[in-house]
Amino acid sequence: MTDHLRGTPITPDLVRGAIELEETATGLQPHRLPAWARAQVADGQLAMAESQPSGVRLVLRTTATVVELDTIPTKRAYAGVPPRPDGVYELLVDGEPPVSATVPGGRTLVIDMAAGSFDLQPGEPGTARFAGLPDRDKVVEIWLPHDETTELVALRADAAVAPVPADRPVWLHHGSSISHGSNATTPTGTWPAVAARLAGVDLVNLGFGGSALLDPFTARTMRDAPADLISVKIGINLVNADLMRLRAFTAAVHGFLDTIREGHPATPLLVISAIHCPIHEDTPGPAAMDPAAMAEGRLAFRATGDPAEVAAGKLTLGVIRTELARIVAQRAAADPQLRYLDGRELYGPADHDELPLLDQLHPDAATHRLMGERFAKLGF
Repeated sequence: MTDHLRGTPITPDLVRGAIELEETATGLQPHRLPAWARAQVADGQLAMAESQPSGVRLVLRTTATVVELDTIPTKRAYAGVPPRPDGVYELLVDGEPPVSATVPGGRTLVIDMAAGSFDLQPGEPGTARFAGLPDRDKVVEIWLPHDETTELVALRADAAVAPVPADRPVWLHHGSSISHGSNATTPTGTWPAVAARLAGVDLVNLGFGGSALLDPFTARTMRDAPADLISVKIGINLVNADLMRLRAFTAAVHGFLDTIREGHPATPLLVISAIHCPIHEDTPGPAAMDPAAMAEGRLAFRATGDPAEVAAGKLTLGVIRTELARIVAQRAAADPQLRYLDGRELYGPADHDELPLLDQLHPDAATHRLMGERFAKLGF
């Protein structure tokens, strides 16, 4: 830190995209689910996912040429897999292409996927520093790492900092790890962030890795959150978790949409099915790690279900797309602001031939951008 930088309190009016800010002993922890919702499920995967600030950013007006942000990151490490790169912080000036920084150190969450265990190891704060910013009045956005839990500790700049009034439509989105940003390399490179920036809307991203499971607490969170446009992307986690059968799925979708409509009776609401995913198009879950890939030191997945069980109600992506289209058509007769988007319009079989899913489930950075560009045209 340089001596001429002045500290600025990190107040809620500087933070966009979070549902709640938890006061900790050292700072503020952004959350994408409120405390009451987090208390309703003892699931380490969801706890990790909702605390990773996908779409969360600091937005401020300043003439500063240097900005520093102290954080305590929580890095993920998977047993048997090479270390992951540090999470990326991106700073935009008046919406221009971002510059990036990382924060070394921090805590480490060691995940053993075979054993289903999580071990959190302590660590110290670090600093993301951005220098050489234009010497003029400007709007600065600092996007936090989409896939790395980030506790905000301190903000410093060499000029005064002020909040920016929120004056853009709010897009509230819920989905799986793909919406969360898995395999995107930067926080503004996730497909929802790409789409939001192209469309000029304020993103609130409730994409939770492994946890788009039609949970009632997620629906209630969306019911209570401000929104001008709402979308829910449904399918892949229900198949790869082998969570429910068709009978339960239909009722759960209706209940999820009913709950959202309690708080947003006339807000445009878009239901999106899964993108193309060959391993689960016609084969049910559960998904499992591919041992051959693990032996090579990489992470990949395979479907372990039996297609013959579809007749007994097991879910595949094909089954879910058909049922979602039917549910939306039925409800739209009384809800003209409800519509359906087939996820294969964002990424379909032809795209898979050119840009295959790297681990059989998640798109790469180029595919995230492609999906975001397409959604900006189709979703708004």
